Amino acid sequence: MKIALFSCKPYDRDYFSAAFANSDYQLDFFTAACDEQSAAIAANYSAICVFVNDRLNADVLRVLAAGKTRYIALRCAGYNNLDIAVAKQLGFKCARVPDYSPAAVAEHVLALLLTLYRSTHKAYNRVREGNFSLFGLQGQEIRGKTVGIIGTGKIGRVTAEIFHGFGCQLLGYDIAPDHAWAQSLGLRYCEQSTLYQQSDIISLHCPLTADNHHMIDAQALKQMKPGVTLINTSRGGLLDTDAAYQALKERHLGFLAIDVYEEEGNLFFEDLSTDIIMDDLFMRLTTFPNVLITGHQGFFTEHALINIARTTRDNIVAMQSDSACAGLIY
Repeated sequence: MKIALFSCKPYDRDYFSAAFANSDYQLDFFTAACDEQSAAIAANYSAICVFVNDRLNADVLRVLAAGKTRYIALRCAGYNNLDIAVAKQLGFKCARVPDYSPAAVAEHVLALLLTLYRSTHKAYNRVREGNFSLFGLQGQEIRGKTVGIIGTGKIGRVTAEIFHGFGCQLLGYDIAPDHAWAQSLGLRYCEQSTLYQQSDIISLHCPLTADNHHMIDAQALKQMKPGVTLINTSRGGLLDTDAAYQALKERHLGFLAIDVYEEEGNLFFEDLSTDIIMDDLFMRLTTFPNVLITGHQGFFTEHALINIARTTRDNIVAMQSDSACAGLIY
């Protein structure tokens, strides 16, 4: 079987080549994202492998269906970029990687938070310049704070467990709460409004759906405590970025840490250091001293990359042979 991998970086080539070594599969790596213009590349490929910012809308799926493509493997957990109804109609088999490494993302949440709370990024630059002044570096402690976890799936649970280790009080919201697990950790499930009102730190861990798009909007932000810390390592569309920007200007939102951005498809995973970034809202966010942005790197650990490549391989084998597939989307 021939497989076309879109949006490939050098690390994708390395880990996928290792995972598929000694197999009968032919992998071809393309740096282009899968979209309306590039989908025709896959005309002679039985399977494609795509990532978070590849587009699998109705138009793209019809182009793929006109060729030999019958299998779609997403090398990520989320699949909000896939039009499921059209994929079903056209007869595609689709799978994702539901569990590559919850700890990778959960630990990145703490990396973002500790960086913001203790200004380690600023201190690092000062020391390199011989500036050992502590002025402006006064931080905050995590211990004793109330942390609201929105979405208590695999990543949300590991995040909650880490905050539990820091001595935090835990609140949770999930459309399918697990009360036995929550009780074992001391987490209290509550309504979103209660979580907004009582949390010092709020961390988002939900898949993006039509129902929760811009879940954190101006109204939600107004319900939160003044000075609240908001962290999003899930999907950019969960947060109304313009509303967050206004809340920062009003000094209501105390800290914002994001590893995802709603319009990241035009920015993330590329080196734009010699280019002009045309996204005005994004650039305004980078001017705030209480905002920290990383370029969707929460998943990016050696352990996770190995698991992503191997699980994708197993998904394709299972789909091709009509075997049980843990990552099957439908």
